[in-house]
Amino acid sequence: MGEATEIQLQILDEGNKLDENSAERKTNGIMRQSTTIPGQRTYKWWLLMTNYTFFLLAGQSMATLLGRLYYDKGGNSKWMATLVQVAGFPILIPLYHLSSYKSSNHKTNNSDITINPPSVLVLLAMYSGLGVLLAADCLLYSVGLLYLSVSTYSLICASQLAFNAFFSFFLNSQKFTPFIINSLVLLTISSALLVFNNDSSGSTSVSKGKYVIGFVCTVAASAGYGLMMSLTQFCFQKILKKETFNVVLDMIIYQSLVATLVIFAGLFASGEWESLGKEMKGFKLGKSSYINVLVWIAIGWQVFSIGAVGLIQEASSLFSNVISTLGLPIVPVFAMVFFHDPMNEIKVISMVLVISNLSRNSTGLSITKLMC
Repeated sequence: MGEATEIQLQILDEGNKLDENSAERKTNGIMRQSTTIPGQRTYKWWLLMTNYTFFLLAGQSMATLLGRLYYDKGGNSKWMATLVQVAGFPILIPLYHLSSYKSSNHKTNNSDITINPPSVLVLLAMYSGLGVLLAADCLLYSVGLLYLSVSTYSLICASQLAFNAFFSFFLNSQKFTPFIINSLVLLTISSALLVFNNDSSGSTSVSKGKYVIGFVCTVAASAGYGLMMSLTQFCFQKILKKETFNVVLDMIIYQSLVATLVIFAGLFASGEWESLGKEMKGFKLGKSSYINVLVWIAIGWQVFSIGAVGLIQEASSLFSNVISTLGLPIVPVFAMVFFHDPMNEIKVISMVLVISNLSRNSTGLSITKLMC
């Protein structure tokens, strides 16, 4: 009996060792995955984020400056300036089909992972809601750019980060870290200073009443943009539940299609379409330049959309907005060179607040995202 008991104990010990070894192997396997995946993810993340960041900054700067050029050289249609912000989405359709073709040729056997796609009604409601919000937001931006100099306009747009942080707290469970709180305070002060500014001394002479209208519309547009970015992140996480480039293009194309239809209706309802021919003839740079300016504005905003929505998908709406706000001080510099916009003391202080805020907080938010 003693020998049998000893043999049983040895067998049990060996079985326990085998279980421990197998558990250890599983644990090591998990640890290896968890240590290698972040490394791979970091490399791909930085590469992808670099591309998206370039698209966002280049598209935003080019489209904003050309939008100011449109107004300065004789363009006066708010609805046309709004339409070109969203109507360029057809240029993304070839890219969409190319991306679909590549993804179909690189499919892996992941049949065990199934994600139930949302219903057509849910997708229709999502894209329609975002599209209507986008149309209203673009119209507010157009009115703001009409009545403000491009430098003042860009600095006020920096407030969109504060609005985005506010909406992300409720929609995306974003915590108010010291970086975010600092951004809220500095950007609020920066925008509040511009209330006391007046663009009437610049090249785009406007009355005080029109300046107030432009200021209010730009702040409202920044709030709408912050809400839309938070809603976009919410849709990616809760409804679409996918992380592919095609999903990014879907989001841009379908909401832009809805926004284009809404803006077309506004263009014809307002009667501005009747004056477009006269506006083209009276454009100071000529008819061909009139068309080229509008086409490149449309292209610029679509390039911006790829960068902005891509950053939302890969990181968060707040991170995307930080990068977008980071590019806003670039525009006033170009505005001084090309449009001779005055840079008074108030604008300088506002720009310094924006730049100092972003230099501190964009790094903090990037590190926080990498650690997640």
